[in-house]
This record gives sequence, C-alpha cells and structure tokens, in this order.
Amino acid sequence: MAAIAAGVSSGSRWFAVYTTCRHEKRIAQHLNQREIEHYLPLYRADRKWRDGSKVTLELPLFPSYLFVRIKRSQRVSVLSIPGALAVVGGTGGQPAPLPDTAIDALRTGLKELRIEPHPLLRVGQFARIRSGAFAGMEGVVVRKKNGFRVVLTLEQIMQSVAVELDEDDVEPLTGGGGRSAPWMEIDHRLCAQGV
Repeated sequence: MAAIAAGVSSGSRWFAVYTTCRHEKRIAQHLNQREIEHYLPLYRADRKWRDGSKVTLELPLFPSYLFVRIKRSQRVSVLSIPGALAVVGGTGGQPAPLPDTAIDALRTGLKELRIEPHPLLRVGQFARIRSGAFAGMEGVVVRKKNGFRVVLTLEQIMQSVAVELDEDDVEPLTGGGGRSAPWMEIDHRLCAQGV
C-alpha cells in the first residue's frame, strides 16, 4: 500500500497500530481517505485453492498491524477508524514510536529481498523441529545467537542434548500443548513460571 505524504510535519513519528484480524487493508484505505500517512508492508504468497488453481496473494507482513506517521495528539483520529484497536504502547501506556530507520529498512527490504513472516521464538519457549534428522521432536529454545539451540530431553534416562538448528527448522509450540514423550523438557518449574 502506498503511504500518503500529505500533512507530515515535524513532531510526527511512526507508530504501530494493532488492528482487527484481516482488516489491515481496509484500515489502510480509511487512512488514505483521511490523508494520514501510513505504511502497510505486504509480501507475496503463492497459494493453491482446493480446485487446484494457483493464485498469488498480497498479505500483510505483520498480521493485525500497520504503521502510521502521526503526532501523539493525532492518536484519536487513527483509533476512530473501524477496526483500528490500539496504538501500540510502551512503558506507562504511552504510544511507543518506531525509528524512521526501521520503516525505511522495511520499505527497502521488501523491494529488494524476499521477505515473509516467521513465528517469534523466545529463549525458554517450547518449540518443534520441522526438518532434518530430529523432525517432529520437541524441546526448549535455550539460545538464539548464531542459530537456534534447542534442548531435547530423553525423559526415561534423565539426559538432555542440545541441537544447533537454523531458524527455519524450528517452529514455536503455542498454548504449551503438543509436547510429546519421549523427547520433552522435564523441568516443570519452567512451565510454572510461565516461560
């Protein structure tokens, strides 16, 4: 989606807006009509329908989010748009501005590179290995620095191994479910702490 450049003055900053699911393009249209500068990063995804036909879709890079360049005082004009739920806040509930360089990098990167969404993985989170010799096994992410390290535990002998993997080979397990024996984390204190 193209951004509207009208009305940009000093004091305007980029903010992320949280939206109703699958309403990002509609909200961008409303922002366009109101001449509020915005940016909705889209990526192309090939899909195959049930009837066998193939189609290329333009989907939001960050589902349920888009970016607006406004003054903090203009927050109400954005939130009055149907489907715009919140301006993402920082500490103290105040809207948290994004650096201009982040938006510029997104714009440049989407033009020059193939970019697509990837699930967020955090240290301490349960994850499943998607490919390779350990495909389907589950463990805990313990490091992200130069690749992901996932700890797999063989419960029967109370021993663990750490496996180095590429980011694309790991997917997060949501809701804490889906862990299966015999490979699983046995330290239940992590679960109790909400990690």
